Amino acid sequence: MLRCLDVHKSYKLAGRSVPALRGVDLSIEQPGYYAIMGQSGSGKSTLLHLLAALDRPDKGEIHLAGRAIHTLSERDATLLRRKEIGIVFQQFNLIPTLSARENVELPGSLAGDDPRTLERRSRELLDRLGLGDRADHRPDALSGGEQQRVAIARALLYSPPVLFADEPTGNLDSASSHKLWTMLGDIANEQKMLVIMVTHEPAAAAHCRRIYVLQDGRFRTTIDTEGLDASGVAARYQQSVGAA
Repeated sequence: MLRCLDVHKSYKLAGRSVPALRGVDLSIEQPGYYAIMGQSGSGKSTLLHLLAALDRPDKGEIHLAGRAIHTLSERDATLLRRKEIGIVFQQFNLIPTLSARENVELPGSLAGDDPRTLERRSRELLDRLGLGDRADHRPDALSGGEQQRVAIARALLYSPPVLFADEPTGNLDSASSHKLWTMLGDIANEQKMLVIMVTHEPAAAAHCRRIYVLQDGRFRTTIDTEGLDASGVAARYQQSVGAA
């Protein structure tokens, strides 16, 4: 479902080139719940932006769900993100003047989709995520966890095969965070989706099937999480980056 071959990305800073990714290779063949884990500056958010067709690599190939996304035009990349890729960020990015339901429907409204079809779909998603009774509330009447669930429902509007989550619980308390991590796993299992969460938190990564450890712009190792809790993941992670 996802394959990266020798992916490089650099940015210009104060007149010099600063490498963010230094030859990333990654292959995920099955749907499921996976984590890309690394500290600040490891390149994980840069990689997510490339995987989600929000940016292009300087060198290398990225194939997602049978598409060579590194070759797409900006128009085709926009269409891909609209219906084939779901993206959830740390910031909820909800429109404050719209209700939860209207926020979920927004991508379809902008695309000119049938309003009745959109309303049925948005209510179905909000019900599934435990927000059926909050559909007509605006963001300022929702908790942080509820707002993030609205953002997830919006990302699922077109039932994309792939969902990316970039530090999705960075603004949430621990109880809401654990609920959201579990929910993302349930979505991956129930809908046979590829869900990839970028995180620096062992407690978050412990919910995933496998962890890909990114350090200094390269993958160092993978960690299979079976039998590991958050402390076990933290120990394995420290061993992997310490040995690099």
